Amino acid sequence: MTNLDKNIQYIKGVGEARAKLLNKLGIYTLNDLITYYPRMHEDRSIPKNIIDLIHGEEALIEGIPVTRMSEIKIRKNLVMYKLTVRDDTGMCQITWFNQSYLKNIFRLGKKYKFFGKVSKKPRITEMASPVFDENGSSKNTGKIIPIYPTTYNLPQNTLRKVIENGLIEIERKLDETLPKYLLDKYNLCDLNTATKQIHFPESFEMFNKARKRLVFEELLTMQLALLSLKSRYNVDIEGIRLSKDAKMSEMIDDLPFKLTKAQLKVLEEIDRDLEDTKPMNRLLQGDVGSGKTVIALISAYKCVKSGYQAAIMAPTAILASQHLESFTSILDGTGIKCELLISGITKKKKEEILRKLECGEIDILIGTHAILEENVKFNNLGLVVTDEQHRFGVRQRSIIAEKGDNPNVLVMTATPIPRTLALILYGDLDISIIDELPPNRKKIDTFPVTKEMNDRVNDFIKKQIDSGRQAYIVCPLVEESEEINAKSVLELAEKYKNEIFKDYKVEYLHGKMKQKEKDSIMASFNNHEIDILISTTVIEVGVNVPNANIMVVENAERFGLAQLHQLRGRVGRGEYQSYCILKYQGNSEVIRKRMQVMKDTNDGFIISEKDLELRGTGEFFGTKQHGLPEFKIANLFEDMQMLKSVQSIAIEIINKDPNLEKEENKLLKKLVNDKFGNRIDI
Repeated sequence: MTNLDKNIQYIKGVGEARAKLLNKLGIYTLNDLITYYPRMHEDRSIPKNIIDLIHGEEALIEGIPVTRMSEIKIRKNLVMYKLTVRDDTGMCQITWFNQSYLKNIFRLGKKYKFFGKVSKKPRITEMASPVFDENGSSKNTGKIIPIYPTTYNLPQNTLRKVIENGLIEIERKLDETLPKYLLDKYNLCDLNTATKQIHFPESFEMFNKARKRLVFEELLTMQLALLSLKSRYNVDIEGIRLSKDAKMSEMIDDLPFKLTKAQLKVLEEIDRDLEDTKPMNRLLQGDVGSGKTVIALISAYKCVKSGYQAAIMAPTAILASQHLESFTSILDGTGIKCELLISGITKKKKEEILRKLECGEIDILIGTHAILEENVKFNNLGLVVTDEQHRFGVRQRSIIAEKGDNPNVLVMTATPIPRTLALILYGDLDISIIDELPPNRKKIDTFPVTKEMNDRVNDFIKKQIDSGRQAYIVCPLVEESEEINAKSVLELAEKYKNEIFKDYKVEYLHGKMKQKEKDSIMASFNNHEIDILISTTVIEVGVNVPNANIMVVENAERFGLAQLHQLRGRVGRGEYQSYCILKYQGNSEVIRKRMQVMKDTNDGFIISEKDLELRGTGEFFGTKQHGLPEFKIANLFEDMQMLKSVQSIAIEIINKDPNLEKEENKLLKKLVNDKFGNRIDI
């Protein structure tokens, strides 16, 4: 049997230096390598006549050089190499830059194949920097070629060769992962064939067969994991039943504002769950600013009035502190005791909280992941609310469940996912959606701009700050990168502090800082001791600074739409008109469409649908707050039909064999445990 865990460094053609580059792509083992799928394929198998070439297309031609290679020095460090080739229909001028080794390669009268981008002018056809082969060779042409996502200093050819070497190592040696009855019933090819053909297909028909098989396996594994989990919650566990006498309406009537119809509907669903014998296991989806926190508060109120404790888990200390502030001000006068548990508190204070919690003197504990620590013991835990948690944090949920007698669980997220997709993906949770914003929420004006508008944007920021407001500026990186032309936090902070905004208070924030430092900077921003906060996406989740009314996103084209929508939601939280400025580079149609979507709508559900459509699920679900398993090959927008079919198949399998114990399902059990073993144990 092949060792799929073999270190990538020891694959032929890799070595220590190249292994580091592959690690940047998430490739550490032989298994990572063979499952690093192409993002597309180029058909370099069918040559075109030069006369038939179309401007802008990539094409394969077969031509004979009719001139020797000419060398033209354009400027220092830039040399052009030019070659004219012909076929029976016409001439094509081929150019390369700074590739002196090409001077002695081409022979007059010999035939070569060239594949590259075509440029057609009135009297000349050109091809820039093509790959090429001598006639008879098929290293770069004459076949369907995979194109991979890659990194700086790792050319396509090199990555392709390394993957080819990896495939040679496992040739016909992979153990089958799907049962024979599924392969036969759904006409799926075997794993060895699929793995080879997905990378280097003999034809597009074989590529489609390979992809169908691999997508089927990926989606089936996920569905089986989710359904197994849901059936366990539904069947095996008896939970805490809250009292019908503890009425949510008492709290709702005392609120200083009116709830929306959507909020009231969600509270009805939660109320029903809480009064059931089965533990609640519900996902609450609500757009940024739709009022999820008050849902958590009212649910916690019912829990406490039924004689139990509630825990509210937030992703950051600043958000946990803001929750405490909201809870204490609204619950004032009810006799309900709230407390905050975050890593920054003193040892003495923490010991006091833990003692009070265990003897039942604290009703609602609000905190970060600190709540999961072993020494945090509840007296009588009845409800756990996790805010913006990893969706698939099953292990975390089981840790919480062990702190009480199967408490009710409410998972909240501001990351909208289209409903049809959510019903399939969140297979282990019941779903509630707040699809309405409170009436006082102002629309955030969104402006996509290019670098030509930089000065106007900076003047606009100064004008807003001069009138008492604050601004966020978000970058995709912490430090400058040679690989991509993207603004970094440290580079921008330096420039803004010392040049553009030197008369204002500018600070920066990023995920590599210590938690204490991050919390301190956010607290200063909250207290208006900072005018401009330059940050990575660490400010994306749940920070509430009503005075901040400008969000500038640098290199907006590098973010998913759902993520941009999350970032935009950090402003528009106070009485002031708010603005989101999306600075983008590049002029591709997809980038322009994505920026237009952000300009046209503030509806997170519409945005998430468009994000799926325009970017595909690899990146859409790459953001941590979704917490969904990362798909290596499935695209939930393209593969929606397959997903629906696979869900039906998974339901049928689990109904017949809930724990996948039958001999015929042993491979499926292994698949699920291999992928989700640290999160779910079937």
